[in-house]
Amino acid sequence: MENTVNSPVITGIKDALNRVISGGPVYLFLLTAFVILLIAGVISGIYSIFIAGTLHSYGTFREIPLALLIATYIFFVVASTGLCLVSSIGHVFGNRDFLPIAKRSVLLALITIISGFLVIALEIENPFRMLIYFFTSPNFSSNIWWMGALYMLYMIFMAIEFVLLMRESHRVAAFFGFLSVISGVAAHSNLGGIFAMLHGRDIWYGPFLPVYFILSAMMTGSAFIIFFSIIAQKIRNTKMDEAEEKSLALVGKLAMLMIAAIVFLTVWKLITMTTGGETHLLTLHETISGSHAFSFWVLEVACGMIIPFFLLWRSSGRKRGLMMTAAALMIFSIFFMRLDLVIMAQIVPLYWDLGVKEFSQLHTYAPTWKEILVALGGVGFCGAAFMLGEKVFNGFSEAPGIEDLESGKAESEL
Repeated sequence: MENTVNSPVITGIKDALNRVISGGPVYLFLLTAFVILLIAGVISGIYSIFIAGTLHSYGTFREIPLALLIATYIFFVVASTGLCLVSSIGHVFGNRDFLPIAKRSVLLALITIISGFLVIALEIENPFRMLIYFFTSPNFSSNIWWMGALYMLYMIFMAIEFVLLMRESHRVAAFFGFLSVISGVAAHSNLGGIFAMLHGRDIWYGPFLPVYFILSAMMTGSAFIIFFSIIAQKIRNTKMDEAEEKSLALVGKLAMLMIAAIVFLTVWKLITMTTGGETHLLTLHETISGSHAFSFWVLEVACGMIIPFFLLWRSSGRKRGLMMTAAALMIFSIFFMRLDLVIMAQIVPLYWDLGVKEFSQLHTYAPTWKEILVALGGVGFCGAAFMLGEKVFNGFSEAPGIEDLESGKAESEL
């Protein structure tokens, strides 16, 4: 009797494993490459933390303590929050046109938040001490403690939501999806608040960043959904159904709206910097005409906003090649937006106005290869987990839910 009940579950697991190892050569090559990146990043991080020390392995120093790995962490958690918000439009807030992208979006939200946690764990000096004191000695006045607590709740709610979606329990999934939205927005705005409450960094300080983080999260999440949905279609080697095409078209329009909002905020951020003190003016000069001008004008503005907006407009939500190119450019460029956001506020020395000779020049930062490997390790985890998820769940369109497996209704061959 027990074998009869369990056999559909075992059959489903075997079928999922067969799908994982039965991909084409391109799929297997990419999966192997992502796994290698993940392993290399983890080894580099462990070596840097426990053997060489992060001060010797990473390019950070006293004047620029936040750099590439913090930017990578922000990139992933911003993407996760955006994926959660966009997916919630369908199964939480009732717009059925967004339902076809819900399951993949929730899975991607989980994957990206774990990628961010992986990178930040390999960035801090002692991750185990952080875990111990997070629970045994919480500091309720600390924004960073609240960020960890809220993101932990967010990840738990997202995991429950994903399981319920796979069980087709949409009513209960909508409730946990709503909790995910609340905790995700709270955590993400709190992340912006960590920077916004630093009085010593004029470029970060103020109410701008919490709002900017939420809107840019929607932009990032839209880009991720478009890019990975089209990649999933290529992995399955099947034609995208009409409902999913309609969803992607709407996500493309949402991406255009968010790009316009970010352009608006960026323009006004630059304008307000012209009326600031010497720190603002120096940072503005380095941003628009100095050493970081290429990163700002080419990577952020052109590749991250203007070109993607034009490509999405030209695609009309139907031309997959243009949409995928726009999404890929956005994802690539948004990473540099995060990096510039972190670095640019630290290039002007804190004692510049006092005329201290030790701090009479702008700071410069260059990541080490160990830092780059850790960042690529997060990319490797994200890519490998996505590809495995697409195979295990068979693109979410045909894979049976857990209830089907338990009741013996699963297909023997998918």
